[in-house]
Amino acid sequence: MKIRLDKWLEKEFDPPPKIRTARLWIKAGKIYPVPVKVGRSYYVEENAVFADAYQRPRLAERLFGNDALKKATSK
Repeated sequence: MKIRLDKWLEKEFDPPPKIRTARLWIKAGKIYPVPVKVGRSYYVEENAVFADAYQRPRLAERLFGNDALKKATSK
């Protein structure tokens, strides 16, 4: 489920950064999965991550999630 960007910032950061900063992160591709703009607001997946210092998830993780990848590698 998607939530508004300001609500996601409050959930992920304490104190949350300014909305302008988050919009710059979106344009730079630092929030994954990519938020969707509807009207004047951005909507973000609840489980989205700020990926400034992280690598982008592998294709298998994006398609099947972490659980499926763990099952495939544990066999």
